[in-house]
Amino acid sequence: MDLPARDRILWAAQDLFYRHGVRATGIDRVIAEAGVTKVTFYRHFPSKDDLVRAFLHQRHETWIAWFKDGLAASRASQSAAERETQPLMPVLQVAREWFGGSSFRGCAFANTVAEIGESIPSITGIALEHKQEVRDAIAGLLPADAAASDIAWAATLALDGAIVNAQLGGSSTEPALLGLQSLLNALAGGHCDPEDG
Repeated sequence: MDLPARDRILWAAQDLFYRHGVRATGIDRVIAEAGVTKVTFYRHFPSKDDLVRAFLHQRHETWIAWFKDGLAASRASQSAAERETQPLMPVLQVAREWFGGSSFRGCAFANTVAEIGESIPSITGIALEHKQEVRDAIAGLLPADAAASDIAWAATLALDGAIVNAQLGGSSTEPALLGLQSLLNALAGGHCDPEDG
């Protein structure tokens, strides 16, 4: 069953913008990939800026759902002791899966803000909301206390650093994961009760 035209445009944009960048991807290429006419395209997206914002919203919905599912599955595979002493390890497992994928091109939000954030200021807000939801998902791995939000934010920053390094490709991926593991272990160690761990 064919997707509606708007969905075809969005999926084409998501693939092309993520793989090639926003500036390098012209509207004509999105139109051709989506199999729609220019009239149809502009009926749904009056400008490329509108398409970029819609692309980031869709990317957030699909990626954060995948991220949360991955965290939940990894946490479910941990023993009770591991959940207590290594609560942030699901972040590493999800990162390992993501970085190893053939389509990995880094963080779509950071990439887009770096590329065109000055020309479309509203996308910075979209990226910030995305990062906050990533932090909230990570915080869900930790015992609910006053430090959880700060530790989750630090873990989010560690993940972002690993993403940037893994994006270099080749031999950079494994060191990025090892660095992320060290940082997550240090953060979890600071969160555990000394008598427990």
